[in-house]
Amino acid sequence: MGLRDDLERYREVGESRRQDLAEFIQYGDLGQSRPDSVRIPIKIIDLPEFAYDQRDMGGVGQGDGGTPQPGDPVGEPQDGDDDGDEGEPGEEGGEHEYYEMDPEEFAEELDERLGLDLEPKGKQVVEETEGDFTDITRTGPTSTLDFERLFKQGLKRKLAMDFDREYVRAALQIDGWGPQRTFEWARSEHSIPVSRAWIDEQYDELSEDDRAVYADLDEMEASVERTPPAQRIRQEGIDQIPFRREDERYRYPEIIEEREKNVVVVNIRDVSGSMRENKRELVERTFTPLDWYLQGKYDNAEFVYIAHDAEAWEVDRTEFFGIRSGGGTRISSAYELAQERLDEEYPWSDWNRYVFAAGDSENSSNDTAENVIPLMESIDANLHAYVETQPSGNAINATHADEVETELGDRDDVAVAYVTSPEDVTDAIYEILSTESTETER
Repeated sequence: MGLRDDLERYREVGESRRQDLAEFIQYGDLGQSRPDSVRIPIKIIDLPEFAYDQRDMGGVGQGDGGTPQPGDPVGEPQDGDDDGDEGEPGEEGGEHEYYEMDPEEFAEELDERLGLDLEPKGKQVVEETEGDFTDITRTGPTSTLDFERLFKQGLKRKLAMDFDREYVRAALQIDGWGPQRTFEWARSEHSIPVSRAWIDEQYDELSEDDRAVYADLDEMEASVERTPPAQRIRQEGIDQIPFRREDERYRYPEIIEEREKNVVVVNIRDVSGSMRENKRELVERTFTPLDWYLQGKYDNAEFVYIAHDAEAWEVDRTEFFGIRSGGGTRISSAYELAQERLDEEYPWSDWNRYVFAAGDSENSSNDTAENVIPLMESIDANLHAYVETQPSGNAINATHADEVETELGDRDDVAVAYVTSPEDVTDAIYEILSTESTETER
């Protein structure tokens, strides 16, 4: 194994020593990542390198004045060729200090880590392609005629219409029967598809002696063996198949709709005076992995960030996690704005929709029951979620999460999670992402 192989092996070992995904979500520096690249710290191991003795002991080599004798000094050590631009220790980390993954890989690993199996639903049709010729129509070009099906239909008709003519003709030879008795016997007792006209024709061809060959039916059946149509066809073959136009079917290709998996995620956060830094951090630790996860799961992901105190307004992602207001709290204002934005730009027919809200569960009097819950029921979404962040436990007036859970907790499109510390974050993420129903047609 060469030096290059050794280095590659050490890099692989380093990547395998990256911070555990759950540990990273709970305690890692999420701010080092970008929306399209998740950077997880690696627990660094030292790569192998040569070490040189820095003492002034000289050395042996080819000098300028000829070949030195063993033990002769060859000059003072010289500085390298670098131009002095190398950074001081600690100024900037090397590429090996982070393991970078895109949102797709992050979603796959989170699925495996938490045991999730969310299957995104395609919404908007972006392309229609022709598949196999598996569908059938009554009209079409001759080249697409399903001859195999036509033949089978004709053969079934042949079997249904055919009968043992010798057997029926023998019944006409029973003494005293005649055409009427023979016709009734054939149709009612044996379900033989014979016409009265055919029987009359055959009877007219018989002589008087031939009309009294058998004394009764028992004697005729003992003398003449009836052959089923299928057996006779196998023995004698088929002269013709009765094809009919109504049996014609034409094959045409199945139309396959390629649906783009679009998703819009509405993130709502309480920014009122009670939402202090430790509560805001828990919101960020919960919502950021959710954003990465859904971005990795869907073809096209868009995000809307709404902050609110007593009123709501839209912000960008950077402001969303850092902003703090001094006002009161009216959570319904955020849902009113969310409904407006979704209805205007993200129709339910074309977009998967997730509405995630977080706060400390403090809300103005009666706002949850009278406004928020009806709004959650009226906004079509794959999933509504509320995350309560109360590091010190529930406050006396922190009842919003409990009210939502009591009223809507039994629905498969509503999740409520409680986060009191970073250790609760992965459980909250699992509670949210495992709630969406996989059976409901979106």
